[in-house]
Amino acid sequence: MMLLAIFGFLQLSLADILDILLLGLIIFFAFKWLRGSSAMSIFVAIVSLYLIRVLVSAFNMRLMTALMETVLDVGVLALIVIFQPEIRKFLTRLGNRYMNNPKSRAILDSILGRKTGNIAGSEAVNDLTEACRRMSEDKTGALIVIAHRTPLDEIISTGDRIDAAIHRRLIMNLFFKNSPLHDGAMIISGDRIVAARCTLPITERTDIPANYGMRHKAAIGMTEESDADVIVVSEETGRISFVKGGTVTTIQNINELKLLLNTALEEA
Repeated sequence: MMLLAIFGFLQLSLADILDILLLGLIIFFAFKWLRGSSAMSIFVAIVSLYLIRVLVSAFNMRLMTALMETVLDVGVLALIVIFQPEIRKFLTRLGNRYMNNPKSRAILDSILGRKTGNIAGSEAVNDLTEACRRMSEDKTGALIVIAHRTPLDEIISTGDRIDAAIHRRLIMNLFFKNSPLHDGAMIISGDRIVAARCTLPITERTDIPANYGMRHKAAIGMTEESDADVIVVSEETGRISFVKGGTVTTIQNINELKLLLNTALEEA
């Protein structure tokens, strides 16, 4: 206790303990959030600078304290620029978690007077699954995004707007190898094909299996940044995958795809 009395800054109250625990939790979740990304080393450096600032302030080193405060104050603006992709991804995930809660969605929809149409149980589901089956047999690569609550206007703007009814022949023609719209993703919202040849964000995860190509990485990235689901048809193997929340499910038969698709659309 005498040692603690010598260093007055180490005298802790209950509020100080709670403050330390909360800071520890924030740092823990920040490490977990940034783990494996290029921003991790920057985050470690910032935490180190902050710890140095606390120490020099505790030992009443005025010049060093003033210097570290200036560096950290200016660094806040730099952080916003450096971590802009990570901040955006975090806020998107936070918003999606709220939107994926049925009660929260119901409250928001009642306030906004919004109605969300889906294609569950309709002929459009049969057309979509049949198109995937035929493209799988022909080994025609495809990337189909099923939009839910998250607005995909930025993604749609990267491609060509179509606004057509869902039909198996149209889907197959759009992804036909010689079609000018085959490269990129198709966006489906409600019971309409909204756009084609769209560019999707690529995941930054490093634990992706080596046999997954760019379509799978784009599908994972898309489902990480939104609540959309994505269907992938591999051009190399013809294998169909259903991607939801960053998790890839390999489809064994077309009935499994139809079941997953109906379940996903009923949750929309």
